[in-house]
Amino acid sequence: MHAVSDATAQRPHTGRTLSILGLAALAYALAQTTVIPAIPDLMSALHTDESGVTWTLTAYLVSAAVFTPLVGRLGDIYGKRRLLVVALLAFAAGSVIAAVSASLWIVVAGRVVQGVGGGIFPLCFAIVRDEFPRERVARGVGLVSAIAGIGGGLGLVLGGLLVDYASYHWIFWLGAAMGIGAAVATELLVPESPIRTPARLDLRGALVLAVGLVLPLIAISQAHDVGWASTRTLVLIGAGLVVLAFWVALQRRTEEPLADVDALVKPPVLLTNVATLLVGFGMFGSFILIPQLAEAPTSTGYGFGVDATRAGLLLVPGCLAMLALGPISGILGGRVGNKVPLALGGFLTALGLALLAFAHGSQLEVIAFSTIMCSGIGLAFAAMPNLIIEAVPPHQTGEATGFNALVRSVGSSLGSQVSATVLAGSAVAGIPTDSGYTKAFAISAVVAACAGAVAVVIPRARIPARVPALGEVGAASPLPEPAYSQEEF
Repeated sequence: MHAVSDATAQRPHTGRTLSILGLAALAYALAQTTVIPAIPDLMSALHTDESGVTWTLTAYLVSAAVFTPLVGRLGDIYGKRRLLVVALLAFAAGSVIAAVSASLWIVVAGRVVQGVGGGIFPLCFAIVRDEFPRERVARGVGLVSAIAGIGGGLGLVLGGLLVDYASYHWIFWLGAAMGIGAAVATELLVPESPIRTPARLDLRGALVLAVGLVLPLIAISQAHDVGWASTRTLVLIGAGLVVLAFWVALQRRTEEPLADVDALVKPPVLLTNVATLLVGFGMFGSFILIPQLAEAPTSTGYGFGVDATRAGLLLVPGCLAMLALGPISGILGGRVGNKVPLALGGFLTALGLALLAFAHGSQLEVIAFSTIMCSGIGLAFAAMPNLIIEAVPPHQTGEATGFNALVRSVGSSLGSQVSATVLAGSAVAGIPTDSGYTKAFAISAVVAACAGAVAVVIPRARIPARVPALGEVGAASPLPEPAYSQEEF
């Protein structure tokens, strides 16, 4: 039983809550890419090779994929604010572990703990849905979601700055500081959601899901080293798919499952997740390609020969475009349906990637076309969680948006690894060729275009019954007891 302790509390202005949630989301988003410019330094400092240092990326991705739906579900059960604080503190603790160590496997362990922060995004979405006036929900979710892309791009810039002018340790200290600051602000200034779903946690389902996700994600992350067609890669992917199929059957037979499979296979949710996978592929594929292209020596005939900082700065205009288009996507979705900005975002992302495929000979071209691409990502990323939120009842928000974030992580892994494999396959004397970059950008463009096509056929969801938003009952007024008494008792 969970009493509603804040039923009579005065709810704060939503602008403050949104700022704190944005900081929490940014801390997690930055950690996805800040280590990429530091890979050469990490190899040297940790006395390992490229295969070994890849685990600093893989461990974070796999951990986040496992904990994202789990933490989102725990938030539905025990309270979104409470779990957001826990996720932020775990993220900060993992950052400290990675910052103080010079041992590869301790750094990897820190990245695993950091991955608990994967639950930050679904918890933020759920808090926005529960706390904001109805007319501000789509814009709030859009802005928080756009930070996923913004943080990925800014992470490359900050990572480059810290590598060039400090050390890789400061990448993790930055994450720790942001995580602790956001946790304290959340505890003190963000109200607890009145919506709960009392239930037993399905630990068995969580364990099976973890195994099913870990096996193929490890295979994907290592595929560019051992080969996509190697026995190891195929066996791991196949085994993971079998385990995931078993997990689906297990969830259907579990009285209180980790995930409502019937809700996840509803066409609006299923197709949105497919589009999310494809857009995530295109985004991270480009985030891997652009810095490598920029940092390649001019002797290659295509590289700009710049340092990590300058390479990251090429993506700054695109990040600003994402920041601007996130809320606009929410407004557009509220007027014409969220599948419209998702479809437009997919096609716009594909256009930017296609232009990069055939015209990346100058820094101006890269800036202009990557800004087009990022504009599409901003529209798409903001629309995805809004589509999920309007398709599920309030008590499933954390669970459903958690799986959406999980799918985005899988798409990001696929995009980055496919791009790395294409470049490696084109290499001459260990140096990728210009045709390799053209092919990699073109593949990402086709995948992003498929995301737009999938979005076009997403059916309109019936908006379920929901707790009145604060704007409907008065932003400074207590929530009425009948609105959530059935959810709580």
